Amino acid sequence: MVIFDTNILIEIYRGNESIKKEIYTHNFENVDISDITAAEFLIGARDKKELVLIKRALNFYNSIPINTSISELAVQLCEKFTLSHKPSIPDLLIAATSIHYKIPLFTLNKKDFVYLPNLTLI
Repeated sequence: MVIFDTNILIEIYRGNESIKKEIYTHNFENVDISDITAAEFLIGARDKKELVLIKRALNFYNSIPINTSISELAVQLCEKFTLSHKPSIPDLLIAATSIHYKIPLFTLNKKDFVYLPNLTLI
């Protein structure tokens, strides 16, 4: 199992062959995304046609909803790291989802997450 960060979805959508090869190399059985990742991906749509394509692409992933436990964990991470690392709220919610379910996070922006405890990065 793995959770894809938004940047991974974007690279797949753009047809990035090196990302596709890396995904194939890992042979992930189940791929999840956070609801936040889905929202970030949708926000990137430039027109109605692209919005339809993105919505279709999102159907290939299990989207994990944000629940109270995830929200509370994100707030705790924010309190602990806001002054030292200035994390974004979406990144904290995605990380909290990964930590809560003990599922590794596959991201291209490891620097945005590496300082978070109990988070496994790929």
